[in-house]
Amino acid sequence: MIRNAFPRKALQLVPVRLFNNHPQQVAASSSSGETDLEWANAQPYESIPGPGSLQMMRNFAPGGRYYNKTMPDIMQALRDDYGDLWRLPGIFGRRDMVATFKPDDFEKILRTEGQWPIRRGFDSLAFYREKVRPEIFKGMGLVTEQGEGWHHFRTIVNPVMLQPKTVQLYIDKLDEVAQDFMKIIPNLRDAKNEMPADFNQWINRWALEVMGVLALDTRLGVLEHDQPEEASELMRLIGEFLELSYQLDILPSVWKYYKTPTFNRFITVLDGITDIITSKIDAAMIRLEKNPSKSSDTMSVLEKLLKVDRDVAIIMAFDMLQAGVDTTSSGMIGILHALATNSEKQNKLRKEIRAILPSKNSPLTPDNMRNLPYLRACIKEGLRVQSPIVGGARTSGKDLVLQGYRIPKETDIMMPAMSLYKDERHFARAQKFLPERWLKQSEPGVPSAKSAHSFLFLPFGFGPRSCIGRRLAMMEIEIFLARVTRQFEYRWNHGPLKIRTSLINVPTNELRFEMTEVVD
Repeated sequence: MIRNAFPRKALQLVPVRLFNNHPQQVAASSSSGETDLEWANAQPYESIPGPGSLQMMRNFAPGGRYYNKTMPDIMQALRDDYGDLWRLPGIFGRRDMVATFKPDDFEKILRTEGQWPIRRGFDSLAFYREKVRPEIFKGMGLVTEQGEGWHHFRTIVNPVMLQPKTVQLYIDKLDEVAQDFMKIIPNLRDAKNEMPADFNQWINRWALEVMGVLALDTRLGVLEHDQPEEASELMRLIGEFLELSYQLDILPSVWKYYKTPTFNRFITVLDGITDIITSKIDAAMIRLEKNPSKSSDTMSVLEKLLKVDRDVAIIMAFDMLQAGVDTTSSGMIGILHALATNSEKQNKLRKEIRAILPSKNSPLTPDNMRNLPYLRACIKEGLRVQSPIVGGARTSGKDLVLQGYRIPKETDIMMPAMSLYKDERHFARAQKFLPERWLKQSEPGVPSAKSAHSFLFLPFGFGPRSCIGRRLAMMEIEIFLARVTRQFEYRWNHGPLKIRTSLINVPTNELRFEMTEVVD
């Protein structure tokens, strides 16, 4: 049951200033950042190019320059208007946002972020966790928490989430999900061997089924044609959560002043997600108590975290499900599209996969998955040419000077790396899908990715605040891609892949991949 009622007191929003919510705008000197000379010679923060508050509101309004555009297009339009460093003023209770398109700046920002990096941007979710359902979230988590609280939580979950043995434990389980999906594909095809218009929803189902195994230690059943109603509802709610978060936290919104219909719907959606996940975790806990693993080597992520702290286990499951479904499916779709439009690369990948899977039913194991360099190169190149995210964001850990301007400590900074991935100045033959650029041994005529800035392509982030699920996410994609490439030749016959933006980049095309069985 979706919980629609919540304490009225929880939604008493704190009055905030309408404009200019940057706490450090008048910083006059650098006490802990750049050298005094560089800071003294830099231009003031207030002179960074960018639109004024009213101009920005007009640009995002119907008929405006940025209205109804995707986030990559908005980033590029702002870059065209204001250059490689610009500032958006804080409006409607938000802080200013500075954006830089220089990889040297990315490195400076990330190398000075400090022991407890700050990454804002999910204010609406933080409000929900802190004000609406504090009895569940208790000020913990990785997505919305900052500072020492974030660091404490991350310290607890790191040994479990990043342990190579934990990742290897899931190969059989995730391969089972992938093989189940391979059996579904033939039944979805039309007379031309093409997938249905809603194939993206089937890939979302795969990603959610995988995340159920990883986060809840259970099969949710969403790959069944008659999928459980609760699991189907969870998939729908997670998609809606991402769209509503984009409207509340990225696009201009007055929710911090006034409980808009979008905000109220957001609360209802999160209550639905919370109730479903809580019930699934409760069921998993009962199951694990009745049938505990015989040794720590066979314990699941959930079981290991429950041994440490029940609340931590619950919140980690929430974070995994809310952050790991659509990002994985979007990334997988981009990689499939790149290989479907580059048959030579797909055939080369299939040759590598055949070496470890001589038959379609051969098992994937930790041993035979160790040496798959071209598979991993295809994944990296796919994430470059069709990135699921626009870029990263951080709050400056100290006073900085970027491109000759003062950036005070605690300034929110966006690094829209996606805008640079297809720039010839950073990647030679940038428009081409060339997995070979990521191989350790360079091939004649293929530019190496080693020539690109080391802080430009960071699909899972950098440093202490990098994606905690990166090992598991890579394994999910590796297993799926190995299975689908071994079993099918896939083609794309329908023009460019188009995207729209929620919190991530998702395709708008009907994903009518042509799938034909590979002859053994």
